[in-house]
Amino acid sequence: MRTDTEYILCSAVWFDKVPLENEEVLRLRGFSPYNIDRGIVFCGWRHANCMYQPVAIFGKSTHELGEVGQGFLTSKNRFVGREEAGKIAFEAGQTDELKTYLYSEDVW
Repeated sequence: MRTDTEYILCSAVWFDKVPLENEEVLRLRGFSPYNIDRGIVFCGWRHANCMYQPVAIFGKSTHELGEVGQGFLTSKNRFVGREEAGKIAFEAGQTDELKTYLYSEDVW
């Protein structure tokens, strides 16, 4: 893959209202996707892996943690929704056909 081409790295789920003790650690150091300004993004192999990490950490069900956005983390450290991810994966050669709604199973 070319280094200037954006591609899909892994499944990701964004919880927009999870309270963080020290949010600056994520934002100022680039440990959070660049296009996320609140909450936290959990990454994993499949979306279910991402959904249950905060359940284990916070001891709350996913619907108690604010709005949830399922998508993917890209090689340019962006969180993207399933629709945009479908285009990125196709353009990067990660899928053989253009997906209008990408699932992790489409990529790996």
